[in-house]
Amino acid sequence: MKLTLMFNRTFVVLVLTSFMFGVLTSCGSSDAKTATADSSSTATSESIKLGFIPLTDCASLVMAQELGLFKKYGVKVELSKEASWANVRDKILTGELAGAHCLFGMPFSVFTGIGGKAGSVMKIAMILNNNGQAITLSNKFCDLVGNNETAKVKSAVDQLNAQKQLQFAMTFPGGTHDIWLRYWLAATGVDAKKVGIKTIPPPQMVANMKVDNMDGFCVGEPWNGVAVKEGIGFTHIASQDIWKNHPEKALVVNEAFAGAKKDDLKKVMKAVIEASIWLDSLSNRKKAAEILSQTKYVNAPAEVIEARLMGTNNTGCKFGDKKYEDYMKFFNNGLTNAPRKSYGIWFMSQYVRFGLLSTPPSDYKSIADKIIMSDLYKEVAGEMKLSVADDDMQPFTVTIDKAVFDPNHVDSYLAVAKK
Repeated sequence: MKLTLMFNRTFVVLVLTSFMFGVLTSCGSSDAKTATADSSSTATSESIKLGFIPLTDCASLVMAQELGLFKKYGVKVELSKEASWANVRDKILTGELAGAHCLFGMPFSVFTGIGGKAGSVMKIAMILNNNGQAITLSNKFCDLVGNNETAKVKSAVDQLNAQKQLQFAMTFPGGTHDIWLRYWLAATGVDAKKVGIKTIPPPQMVANMKVDNMDGFCVGEPWNGVAVKEGIGFTHIASQDIWKNHPEKALVVNEAFAGAKKDDLKKVMKAVIEASIWLDSLSNRKKAAEILSQTKYVNAPAEVIEARLMGTNNTGCKFGDKKYEDYMKFFNNGLTNAPRKSYGIWFMSQYVRFGLLSTPPSDYKSIADKIIMSDLYKEVAGEMKLSVADDDMQPFTVTIDKAVFDPNHVDSYLAVAKK
């Protein structure tokens, strides 16, 4: 992947130096040190409210707060723990939230009328992470299909479905987890119309499987790991096995806030990017897991969060540990955070492929142009002297079925994919 800019060594030195002098804070500590304030700005008096769902990949927002990075860049941020993605959607659209840790696919789902009122605009400022989601199956699959044994899925589903229609869950119609689930079903030869697919908020997945309300789910960590810890299911496939280094969560913002408070949004983005760099140092992930585990954030066992942040999945059942080199990435040497219009076009193509949209968008690219703030991200990255990938609108390959997607030729892709 070609990069247009190289890292500025001075910036890296400044970041590392700030960490050496006690950037990391302890939750609730009255004398905890914070990052040195940005001399070019002081914190605004007006608080910026950012939402998050209790998932491991809210980490860059949480750590930007805990490390004092929002304050460093001159913004006062309030983090708000939300109950569901629908709640996040509604609060962003009304302006109750300036922005949030959000499913990358959500703005496209909402705009096209799948997950909200058609035409409603939510802006994507940057991508927050790649990888780190999974599909968990209940233990009734244990002797039928193992970890990443995709060739056995159809026969297992057919066998169990003959007894009672299987129920699968995802977190938001047209969101990332919905599409990973549907894509996996299609790649394994399962007709999605023959199983149930329901919407459940992420923190409620484990409890619903425990009482047999579902037979499998697709969700972000740590809830796949928690299902294993509680002995109710096993990790069948990680999302990076479906599409390596896929876009997952994004910083999604209210349209009016993005227009009227551009400078504040840029400061928020800079803080989140610096937190992302910190998170991609594996030596920091134990501390991140401890902070994320707290009740006010994810409220899950620190050891489960840490293990999967480090790329070690105890997959459960009888399948043991699986080590991933393509674990959850928050920065990935500058490759993660740039929001690609091609990714949005891919999501919309899947809506058409899987029948979520009966009529294809008349112009995929114009919708992506409306939602993706790529110019703003480039502006922020340029000011931080960071590299920016120039791969947008280029073809890419999805891992599980080796399908090549060209965002410039969606109709040709769909003619093959829908067969």
